[in-house]
Amino acid sequence: MLTIGSCFSDVLGNRLSNYKVRSLANPFGTVFNPLSACKLLRAAAGEETDWQQHLVPARGRWQSYDLHATVGSDSPVELLQHIQELMQRTGQFLETADVVVLTLGTAYAYRLRETQEIVSNCHKVPADQFEKELLTPDEIINAIAETHALLRRRNPKLRFVLTVSPVRHIKDTLPLNAVSKSILRVACHYLSELLPDVTYFPAYELLMDDLRDYRFYAADMIHPTAVAEEYVWERFSREYFDSNFGRFLKEWDAVRQAMAHRPLYPASPEHRQFLEATLTRLQRLGNQVDVRPEIREVQKQLHSLPAPIKPHPIAVPEVDEEERIDIGEAENAPSV
Repeated sequence: MLTIGSCFSDVLGNRLSNYKVRSLANPFGTVFNPLSACKLLRAAAGEETDWQQHLVPARGRWQSYDLHATVGSDSPVELLQHIQELMQRTGQFLETADVVVLTLGTAYAYRLRETQEIVSNCHKVPADQFEKELLTPDEIINAIAETHALLRRRNPKLRFVLTVSPVRHIKDTLPLNAVSKSILRVACHYLSELLPDVTYFPAYELLMDDLRDYRFYAADMIHPTAVAEEYVWERFSREYFDSNFGRFLKEWDAVRQAMAHRPLYPASPEHRQFLEATLTRLQRLGNQVDVRPEIREVQKQLHSLPAPIKPHPIAVPEVDEEERIDIGEAENAPSV
């Protein structure tokens, strides 16, 4: 599974990776608007793209307007090489992937005045070089439909899962954030109705309408708490994975909890037995998923333990089997 889009796709991608699903999470960094996300996916699928026109010195190094700030280099040549490597790696992953999870963050986008093209990130360049615009549902539908067709030509089994990020964009004001999310939701509705193998997962609705309380938001009142993320993840896993995966989740949670255990006395025999039992569980799970790193970690802990101390035998005094008669102390014995 490949996840791409807003920061919510990072949350989902990290969960997939933690539970041993072969995944690639936001390879281009956070992408907020759907048109930029689609452009990156099509480029990874082989569409010719001129990256050089959108290189800019910003944030103390070279950046690309088409990618997140985490993707940068000390020179434009190095950055172009890095971008090509990212595209190649993502394209290879897409050739054998089962699912693309595309999380739409906002319907607002910024157009670079110089090229009149939508950019993914402004990199704190002066605002007068951009035009802010509200994308229409048709623009979003057309971009995703075109991307869906191109990717499925290269990988006919590929399915799309669309989500709308529950993270609020309050810099657009709460009313305009609602307008933006509404446009995204309308686009997702028509795409899931019209295109084959495209479904919608209601991450936005689960937080807004199901949890429906500010205690499920972090201190910034924008991002979901860990409890909310866990709730959405549980619904996602039940929706898109089978019962075998559900049983694996419970087993893997128990194993991860065991591996996080820190004993009071590492040299105790009980801790050695605990590690050996954990190793056995990992070896059993190795028939389902790749747990070689975890097995190596537990083996390393076992090897670092001191050798078990053999208890010294208790010396038992020899028994004198000669029969004796205890006559006690004479009652009238003279005192000395």
